[in-house]
Amino acid sequence: MLILASASPRRRELLTQAGLSFRIESAHLSEDLLPDEAAAAYVQRLAEEKAQAVWNLLGAEETSENADGANGSDDPLIVLGADTCVVSEGKILGKPVDTADARRMLELLSGRTHAVLTGIAAITRNGVLRDVEITQVTFNRIPEDEIVRYILSGEPMDKAGAYAIQGYAARWIPRIEGCYFNVVGLPIARTMELLEAARTAALAKQLT
Repeated sequence: MLILASASPRRRELLTQAGLSFRIESAHLSEDLLPDEAAAAYVQRLAEEKAQAVWNLLGAEETSENADGANGSDDPLIVLGADTCVVSEGKILGKPVDTADARRMLELLSGRTHAVLTGIAAITRNGVLRDVEITQVTFNRIPEDEIVRYILSGEPMDKAGAYAIQGYAARWIPRIEGCYFNVVGLPIARTMELLEAARTAALAKQLT
């Protein structure tokens, strides 16, 4: 059984497109940066904390039944957590807190190349597997009136870096280097590899 520890509609859509069956149990945690925390460590920590919070909430009975493969099950319980941030000019950008913050982020991204990092973590009874995917995204210079229009659309407000590559902001992005789906919110190929490794490790533990 796969559980996605995220309420993100983009991650839900990507996992569905990849043909996975799962249920959603979102975790509500503080996403504040720790002092001097690097971007890769930040997204990896939050991904793991989200997955661990949901794992802890499942209850001992359900966790034991699924993780131990009760009734001959070969489908161990896996909780998947993920977190994404944008890094531009050394600044870590999460989701904007208001329209002024969204404007600040878009002005910072305008005419520059930035990095999108997504941390992923898969928790089973066997432990935690984790990884980070990085994609480089180049923006053309964004006219001031377009920044205003984009913010008024509401699209930037729940997105890391205040933009959605699969939305209106695509018009400003001439190229990327790396995984496109990572910028949407979940690096699918890397996630599939992580889930398979977690499943294999969990099944091996059941046999010992």
